[in-house]
Amino acid sequence: MLVFIDDSGDSGFKVDEGSTRYFVIALVIFKDELEAEKTAIAIKELRRELNFPDDVEFKFHKSSPEVKEKFLNSINKFDFSIRCLSVDKTLIKSEELRNNKNSFYSYAIKMVLQYSNREIIDAKVKIDGSGDRIFRRNFLTYLRQQLNSSNRKVMKNCKIVDSKGSVLIQMADMVAGSIRRSYEGDKKDSTKYKDIIKKHISNEWKFK
Repeated sequence: MLVFIDDSGDSGFKVDEGSTRYFVIALVIFKDELEAEKTAIAIKELRRELNFPDDVEFKFHKSSPEVKEKFLNSINKFDFSIRCLSVDKTLIKSEELRNNKNSFYSYAIKMVLQYSNREIIDAKVKIDGSGDRIFRRNFLTYLRQQLNSSNRKVMKNCKIVDSKGSVLIQMADMVAGSIRRSYEGDKKDSTKYKDIIKKHISNEWKFK
C-alpha cells in the first residue's frame, strides 16, 4: 500500500488577517504499486501533452482551470482512493494547536492516518516536505510513536519528499486543492473540481 499526502491552505489561525479558514489534508491511497506507476506515467504524459518542461510541478493554486480539469480527468480512470481531513479553523479551541503551527500540522496528519477505518495498514507513506530538519526528524518520530503499536502497524515506513520529484505528491496537492475549493462557496467553480474525483473519495472527515 502506498499513501501520498499533501495539504491545501495554511496552518495559521489569523483568519481575519489573511490565513485560510479551511485547512485540508488529502491522502491518495494506492493498494497496488503497479497502479501507482501507471498513474504517475499518465501524469507525466499529460505534462508532455501540455508542452510543459519536465521539471514543472502541477500545483492546484498555480494551475489554470483548464489544466486542473485535464489533470483530474487524466487520473480519474485509475484505481485509487482518497481520504481527507477538512478543518474549519474558526472552530478549533485548543490554544496549543492555535499557537503552534507545527503542533497543529503534526496532530492533523496523525489524526487522518490513525482514524482510517483500518483502510491504511502497513503502508509506505510519503508526505510533501515542509519545515526545518529538526522538525522533520521530530515529526517522523512522533508519527511512528503515535501510529505504530504491537497490535497495529499503520506505517511500514514514512518519508518526507520533495514534491518536485514526485508527480504522485503533486497529485495529492491537486486533490487537496480541489477539496478545499469546495468549501469556498463564493467561487463559481467551488464544486467543479471535487465533482470530477468524487467517486474516489472514501471518506471526507470534517474535523471540529
